Amino acid sequence: MNLSAPTMPVFLVSLVLAVLALVTMLGVAIPVVSGNVTWVAIAAYVVLLVGNVMKGL
Repeated sequence: MNLSAPTMPVFLVSLVLAVLALVTMLGVAIPVVSGNVTWVAIAAYVVLLVGNVMKGL
């Protein structure tokens, strides 16, 4: 399997999701994220994984 660098938009989406999960874990209440912190963090890594595996994405 050949890996490629993710594009900037994919990386930024992953970064935003990871930061939202981290900030929520530190005590800031974000309505959509607060109950789903683990799933938001997993989604951040899945987005980054897809960006690395799929060429051109």
